[in-house]
Amino acid sequence: MMPEVMPISDSILDALHNQQVIAYPTEAVFGLGCDPDSEQAVNALLQLKQRPKEKGLILIAADYAQLAPYIDEAQLTPEQREQIFATWPGPVTWVIPARKSTPDWLTGRFSSLAVRVSDHPVVRQLCRQFGKPLVSTSANLTGLPPCRLAAEVTAQFGQDFPVVAGEVGGRTNPTEIRDALTGEYVRLA
Repeated sequence: MMPEVMPISDSILDALHNQQVIAYPTEAVFGLGCDPDSEQAVNALLQLKQRPKEKGLILIAADYAQLAPYIDEAQLTPEQREQIFATWPGPVTWVIPARKSTPDWLTGRFSSLAVRVSDHPVVRQLCRQFGKPLVSTSANLTGLPPCRLAAEVTAQFGQDFPVVAGEVGGRTNPTEIRDALTGEYVRLA
């Protein structure tokens, strides 16, 4: 049984609503996240990470319903959906065909989107309180290791950077990424 999580602070939710990038604990490392529907916020995240837009991003959510507006589940067979749901909530990210309406600042050069329903209690609480999924990428500046502690986030991004209190999960490796259409591994855990 996961421990009960304290409500997310208003300052963190305000930062998200004001198109800012925040840091929060995930299954293995702290993640950087923002409102996926804000091009301004996503561009700020990409600039902070020095990450090219073409690579695309991951969305992390509290439940499948939060991801439904971004993915085209009609392209999935019942067996593919079953395979995905068997791993969620959990540390598996699936690359699923994106809806035509999903912005390219999320998909990059792809017609698909990487998505995950997390089992991390802080992530789930954060997404529930925000009311939608978040962009998720590792919290680290280019060339530095991903942050595993809030203090490391502050050291890399500064005292004023919004950080959700909490601890990362017990995973030592990043979550695995799999292609929903083929079942193939894009990245092993």
